Amino acid sequence: MVKSITYTALPDIPMVGPGDDLVEIIADGVARGGIEVRDGDVFVIAQKIVSKAENRYVDLDDVTPSARAIELAASVGKDPRHIEVVLSESSEVVRTRPNVMIVAHRLGFVMANAGIDESNIAQDRGHRVLLLPENPEASCERLKSGLDRRFGVDIGVIMNDSFGRPWRNGVVGVALGSAGIPALESRIGSPDLFGRPMQVTEIAIADELAAAASLVMGQAAEGQPIIHVRGFLSSAPRVAASALIRPKERDMFR
Repeated sequence: MVKSITYTALPDIPMVGPGDDLVEIIADGVARGGIEVRDGDVFVIAQKIVSKAENRYVDLDDVTPSARAIELAASVGKDPRHIEVVLSESSEVVRTRPNVMIVAHRLGFVMANAGIDESNIAQDRGHRVLLLPENPEASCERLKSGLDRRFGVDIGVIMNDSFGRPWRNGVVGVALGSAGIPALESRIGSPDLFGRPMQVTEIAIADELAAAASLVMGQAAEGQPIIHVRGFLSSAPRVAASALIRPKERDMFR
């Protein structure tokens, strides 16, 4: 059983740009922080730096909005070019209100603006926005493989992003992708304190780890996008973060 978990921000992480090697950036941060990477450690990595390294930028000056984007922009109050990029990454517009669109992302996430934003992005090359990685699970697998080789260990990786939630104010960190951990653990059939088998309990382990890491990362100008986690223990089977996405037919909020 987990008794305590330690979250440590890697110090002095540089600004990340297209083509940068995140494994080496993490290794350098580990060295600066005096951390010895061990089996079972987890690195929680902000989605934004993965997207930057993978050059997931779109320049709005190169975007021609569709009629649908222009129509939505009038009610949402956003640049129609930005709306067009959101639509291009989405399979469904779920809800709209001034300044926000809730959409079903092409990867299955139900989220605001398809995860596309302009915060913490240098605008030195036109008017750019940043998309989610093409395949967050594959990105996490690549990072895990590289870090395992680099340190000679078996570690976990989580890609973290901030989500709002139905019925609750504020955002929390969630896992867009993971590797090397049980992202979702079923406790159905396990006995409770009185021996009664649990009927529906599943634990979103990757989301819980991501949310705690967000407290250390911050949400604005903190500049701490990589968190080292020590003390997480689980014997549950390894399951990718895609298991956390609830199918539409079981989603009572859509």
